[in-house]
Amino acid sequence: MTQDSLWLGSYRKPVRQAMIISIAITLALYAWLVANRIIFGDDALGMHEMIRPTGRPLVWIMLISITLSLLLASIYLSDWPVSIETRPDGFFDIVSLICSRIAMIATAAIVLVMFYEVVSRYVFSRPTLWANELSLWIAAFVFLLAGQYAMQQRCHIRIYIIYDMLPRWLQKLSDLISAALICVFTFALIWGGYNDAMRRMLRMETFGTAWDPPLPGTVKPAILIIILAVTIQAVSNLIADWNKEPGEHTPADDIDEEEIEKLKQTLGEVK
Repeated sequence: MTQDSLWLGSYRKPVRQAMIISIAITLALYAWLVANRIIFGDDALGMHEMIRPTGRPLVWIMLISITLSLLLASIYLSDWPVSIETRPDGFFDIVSLICSRIAMIATAAIVLVMFYEVVSRYVFSRPTLWANELSLWIAAFVFLLAGQYAMQQRCHIRIYIIYDMLPRWLQKLSDLISAALICVFTFALIWGGYNDAMRRMLRMETFGTAWDPPLPGTVKPAILIIILAVTIQAVSNLIADWNKEPGEHTPADDIDEEEIEKLKQTLGEVK
């Protein structure tokens, strides 16, 4: 069970069991809320109340259960090795992998939300007030977390034409300057945006729609927090790669042989 473990080792099984229990509780609570909605109609708890948990213990339990399920599932999935991924090299690499799994699950959640909206709108003629805002809310965090994952995997856009011609000491200097520029950018962003983000977060500024979720009050602070996490990851990459031999980059790196083969097959079928 632990031979393919990236970092959990013997803890993979307990995490898996906790994940299953948490998801089961979440699904049971969801079924209970749906049943109440069917029986009691608009008097029952709905999506409007889900973002206003004050004085509603069941909503608090549901939100905590969803958060715990998402976190445990992301931890469990981050422990499975993927052939195309850079293996984690340190604590913060593991944090970034967990964040990437959160983004992965959240992307699937956006699909489910939009599917629900399409069916509700065009099959039952009962469009929701919350699907668009919820998908925007989730997508904002997916975008931010994907940036952190891209930094950990070193798969952001880089131009190697000049870099590969430099001697190793100059490549290290270039990496150091790049990391320093990222740190300067992050410092300037936090310096300029901290007060505004705190104001929005403390008053939980809302979106101004019928459902009125606190998008500005959550996304604006998240931008600063995750940009800081991306910067820490950049510094972590610099330290981890400092004594490694530089990789060789050729135009062939961008060629996807499998995709080319599929194109050939498709063209052959057309002919």
